[in-house]
Amino acid sequence: MEIEEENPSSTTMESSGLVPDDQTMVSTVNSTVQPILPIIPPVVRPPVLPPIASIPTVPPPSALRPLAPLPVIRPPVPQNGEVGTSESDSDADDLGPARTTPGSSAEYEISEESKQVRERQEKAMQELMMKRRASAVAVPTNDMAVRARLRRLGEPITLFGEREMERRERLRMIMVKLDDEGQLEKLMKAHEEEEAAASVAIEEDEEEMLQYPFYTEGSKALLDARIDIAKYSIVRGALRLQRARRRRDDPDEDMDAEIDWALQQAGSLTLECSEIGDDRPLSGCSFSPDGKLLATCALSGVAKLWSMPQIRNVSTLKGHTDRLTDISFSPVHNLLATASADRTARLWNTEGSHLKTFKGHLERLARISFHPSGKYLGTASYDKTWRLWDIETGVELLLQEGHSRSVYGIAFHHDGSLAASCGLDSLARVWDLRTGRSILALEGHVKPVLGLSFSANGYYLASGGEDNTCRIWDLRKKKSMYTIPAHSNLISQVKFEPQEGYFLVTASFDMTAKIWSARDFKPVKTLSGHEAKVTSLDVAGDGHCITTVSHDRTIKLWSSHSNRDNQAMDME
Repeated sequence: MEIEEENPSSTTMESSGLVPDDQTMVSTVNSTVQPILPIIPPVVRPPVLPPIASIPTVPPPSALRPLAPLPVIRPPVPQNGEVGTSESDSDADDLGPARTTPGSSAEYEISEESKQVRERQEKAMQELMMKRRASAVAVPTNDMAVRARLRRLGEPITLFGEREMERRERLRMIMVKLDDEGQLEKLMKAHEEEEAAASVAIEEDEEEMLQYPFYTEGSKALLDARIDIAKYSIVRGALRLQRARRRRDDPDEDMDAEIDWALQQAGSLTLECSEIGDDRPLSGCSFSPDGKLLATCALSGVAKLWSMPQIRNVSTLKGHTDRLTDISFSPVHNLLATASADRTARLWNTEGSHLKTFKGHLERLARISFHPSGKYLGTASYDKTWRLWDIETGVELLLQEGHSRSVYGIAFHHDGSLAASCGLDSLARVWDLRTGRSILALEGHVKPVLGLSFSANGYYLASGGEDNTCRIWDLRKKKSMYTIPAHSNLISQVKFEPQEGYFLVTASFDMTAKIWSARDFKPVKTLSGHEAKVTSLDVAGDGHCITTVSHDRTIKLWSSHSNRDNQAMDME
């Protein structure tokens, strides 16, 4: 069958009989050569390869034609009136024609994630529109007016830590929200009617209530005390300034020579006497104004009086029910006060008789100090307050807050006009006793401040604390002038020489006390001898004698050679 199909022309020509002889010859030859034809076709067949090369005719278009219906992704679910998101479109693309075929009426389902995305978009759009509307709302620029409008709208006039601009923005958002709810006009109209009906006096009262800072009215006794302190301090201040001017203008006065002499005396201080003061560690000491008596207190709750310079026990003061934290002599009278952890302070005379008890603190007491006039007593306590008491009546005149943590130390200016307090909040504050205001907040210590002392020159204040440093503050410049890296452990007490303030003494838990020059605050002398923490110290009025007490239960007296010679002459 194949042969017949391949040679149809030859059969026709033979049957026709019109072929010449020579052609018959060729045909016969061809018929004889025909067996070789299978070899020639491979040579001629290469042209048949084009159909194989025409495989490129199977182009992507012909194969991709079935995918062309993919544009049928046009059901973006407009049937529900919702706009499809990119995520749903991508899901539809992934599903392909298997999910939707042309002519099918299937609907797409919206995933929960798509719903959440739409909700977030709608919420963001609403917030954006609200902010746009809020930017067009007119609100007062005066903070007092903003507070007043917030109050009229029944909202808090201020939030914790809120600033003026934040408060103004909050009012704007509240007004936009009320406007959306259709209540703003009604509320504002009602408040306008109330304002029109209110009197001017009520408005003034409201303005006064909004004024800051506020104050608490004190007692008549406090007012009298402030007046008395003002009169006392004016006289003392005038005398101090007059003396300073005279010494400055007098050509015979040589300040440097005086300071050098005082520092030389301080540098010659040596241990003169050591005495066991109690069975328990000692916590405080104080010289009497004339230097003839020394008072000490201990953790046993007992205070003792000692005669100087032999350190002989004169009397014992018993009455407190807990450990004693400090003791102080009055600068004027033969009186002394003790502070205790039983939350009370007591007043004694030099004979050992108990005179008054000062009650009012809510926590244990720390340090105490007498006012230079001798009429008032200051007490510092762990209840975060310090208080001022009237010595004659025993009445609490002032309860002063201001520290964020326990108040530990208190000191009075030599003029009597100022008081300084320090505490565990690493802060020292200076208060004006005549007005009751905090005039300075001395920031610089990085740990609790435990000791304070005013210099007799009137403008230096020393502070020491747990950061092992002593800082010298200049009240005129309202900043720290010197920072002394004084000890290797915390500083428990600081004291200026009381007469002129020529040197400063610091006590520390490193078992030493050190003397520093008040001119350049360089070290002058180190008083070593205690075997435990030094808790307190005091300097005698003439500056020739220093006493220290310690947890080793001993009282140590340090004096200069000139003071010993004078004492020997007095003995003779």
